[in-house]
Amino acid sequence: MQRIDGNAIAESIIKELTAEVGTLTGPKPAVAFIRVGDNPASVSYVRKKEKTAARIGIGSQLHLLPADVSRETLFERIDALNADPEVSGILVQAPLPKHLDETETFNRVAPHKDVDGFNTVNIGKLCQEDDSGFVACTPAGIVELIARSGIETEGKHVVVLGRSQIVGKPAALLMMRKALPGNATVTVCHSRTTNLPEITRQADLLIAAIGRPHFVTADMVKDGAAIIDVGINRVEAADAPRGYRLVGDVDFDALAPKASHMTPVPGGVGPMTVAMLMHNTLRAFKLAHA
Repeated sequence: MQRIDGNAIAESIIKELTAEVGTLTGPKPAVAFIRVGDNPASVSYVRKKEKTAARIGIGSQLHLLPADVSRETLFERIDALNADPEVSGILVQAPLPKHLDETETFNRVAPHKDVDGFNTVNIGKLCQEDDSGFVACTPAGIVELIARSGIETEGKHVVVLGRSQIVGKPAALLMMRKALPGNATVTVCHSRTTNLPEITRQADLLIAAIGRPHFVTADMVKDGAAIIDVGINRVEAADAPRGYRLVGDVDFDALAPKASHMTPVPGGVGPMTVAMLMHNTLRAFKLAHA
């Protein structure tokens, strides 16, 4: 089994972006992060993104808003960043407080600055195979992992386990597209799929994004399948320094003898999400200055 090292592949992409940004003269790309409230996971994610941007030479702005911010105030801030020529991309960190509609908020970000790829315009462009839009960072990272690991998708059966707007749906669209990685036959499964193991056992490539720790067991996968594990789940672990450890949606140890390729958790898809955010930000900058 080939263990797919997401940290190493993400590092390669970061070095490529750093080299490209280093050749720019004049203005440099910049990304604005909007964080509403102090959700610990959001604080950690945004900090990681800021550090990666700084490494590459991409500027960043952090806009902190209180958890009880009004829709109008949030949208005023997004509108101001949409109009700011020095801001290449905008990311509104999810999850948002319950009184704010995430889809409405993501759609407030101008499509040409939507480096998270969540605006309805960019999702529509993905459906139409219009390369002028931005692809959500996690599915884009999955594609890079597949491409750089030499996993074949043309004519293969890809099973996507999960149907979220953020991962499952766009990943399925990418695997169906008339390009590589892609040209696959795609089945999308979810928590209400009947005879689920019967379907996942047909997969040449399984993308697991269902959000349940160790949900995919050895009996659900055929020998030689490639597995991309998108899940990041906290499970209690008394022997761990923080009292918990991160595990994926796939039982890695049980699947290792059967899989041809597999991503670990952590160190698989996660680092790729941040790298592809930076890729999208540089791309947004180049499109704005073309």
